[in-house]
Amino acid sequence: MSLPRTPSFRLDGKRALVTGGTRGIGLGAAVALAEAGAAVTITARTLRDVAHVAGTMRDAGFAADGEMLDVTDTAAVERFVAERPPFEVLVNSAGAARHAAFLDVAEADYQAVLDINLKATLFVSQAVARRLSLSGRSGSIVNISSQMGHVAGPRRSVYAASKFAVEGLSKAMAIELAPFNIRVNTICPTFIETELTRKGLSDPEFRAWVLGKIKLGRLGRIEDIMGPVVFLASDAAALMTGSSLLVDGGWTAE
Repeated sequence: MSLPRTPSFRLDGKRALVTGGTRGIGLGAAVALAEAGAAVTITARTLRDVAHVAGTMRDAGFAADGEMLDVTDTAAVERFVAERPPFEVLVNSAGAARHAAFLDVAEADYQAVLDINLKATLFVSQAVARRLSLSGRSGSIVNISSQMGHVAGPRRSVYAASKFAVEGLSKAMAIELAPFNIRVNTICPTFIETELTRKGLSDPEFRAWVLGKIKLGRLGRIEDIMGPVVFLASDAAALMTGSSLLVDGGWTAE
């Protein structure tokens, strides 16, 4: 009798791109992929932050580099990807949130959030997938979505709209990219303690509301996202595409 073997969670020999990779979930994703053996390229809008994080990762013994990139600049994204060997792993982590009551939503805020959360996810993925398909290599695209891509909440009409759109986009991408053996999945976190969420969570009433919705009774940590990123990027998830991993502490269970 031959026993089954667990597929590898390792990413040795893979090249990974992480947008928004200098802080929060993006930083966690970059470190997790590097720990699993990938050579990681991070991008962000601030050159100083990119250089600092990439340097710190190299000092820790990881293969890492980075470059300043505005992911909403589609032409710049295309040049960036075209100038490099194909990335077998992409984590679209760059994101934005501008929360307001629905009756107060401003067009400028709508445009800013959709440009980063949806437009950039689409066109960064397109550039990476095109290079992969032309090279004949398989790959994995992981879009950082949100529990707000499955449920909504007060003051989050634009943010929820952008993440519901990411969920639909990811499923459509999965269908079209499957013939190239490029998998596309999303990770949907609850509230994670990061710089982005710190201000809102400092409000005791809002924090209590959030904790009341999370069945496990605690906020998420960056580390809670690192395992799911590696899983979806690796051969351990070889039959997963068009799926969502809800890392929400049970928020959407009811």
